[in-house]
Amino acid sequence: MRLLVTRPEPDGERTAAVLRGRGHDVLLAPLLRMQAVDFVLADEAYGAVVMTSANAARAIAAHPDRAKLTALAAFTVGRHTADAARAVGFRDVHSADGDKDDLVRLLAAHGAGVQGPLLYLAGEDRSGDLDLDLNLGHGPVRTVVVYRAVKANDLPPGIQAALTQRQLDGVLHFSRRSAQSYLDCARGAGMLESALAPLHYCLSQQVSLPLAAAGAAGIRVAPRPEEAALLDLVIS
Repeated sequence: MRLLVTRPEPDGERTAAVLRGRGHDVLLAPLLRMQAVDFVLADEAYGAVVMTSANAARAIAAHPDRAKLTALAAFTVGRHTADAARAVGFRDVHSADGDKDDLVRLLAAHGAGVQGPLLYLAGEDRSGDLDLDLNLGHGPVRTVVVYRAVKANDLPPGIQAALTQRQLDGVLHFSRRSAQSYLDCARGAGMLESALAPLHYCLSQQVSLPLAAAGAAGIRVAPRPEEAALLDLVIS
């Protein structure tokens, strides 16, 4: 199959390499660029760190308070974020291996062992009310924005040509924001119909919503919100 991966770097190239290893012809067009945000931590004894994206872990890699943060337990939404947390120095890492609801349940199960407020390292634009859900499931939550996603303005010329010539079999979407960026770029180029034509592989139902609203007929959603499940969906 000839596929387009819209995932930001460095994850996009890694995903593309896996797909190429399985025999697919893969084009890469990162439609979001991750940017660390300067932040200052309050002088508070946090109980644990919560992360719902690997980008949050990467954003603290060069922060002066990294040692203070990585000394705490980390609770992550999935394995990819857990791996990124370990890569920047967290040693006590717990993964929900699922979605936001699984993360809330994981924290509720470990609530008795966490003393102090949870520190949620978040993106500037995020969906849902995880802050509120965590408060209900555990206790006080302090949310600190540590990164932002900057949207691309255009699809690369080669990608536009592949879409208009109907040369792509499928497009992989890993976040709702990147899916929306894909649609915005296509609209801006006057080629929305061509952009909707391939089969769209989505990490979750939430990710698929902008595509469905735009009229995409071919949408497949991974049975679990993790990369392995999405990649398996491509060949199933």
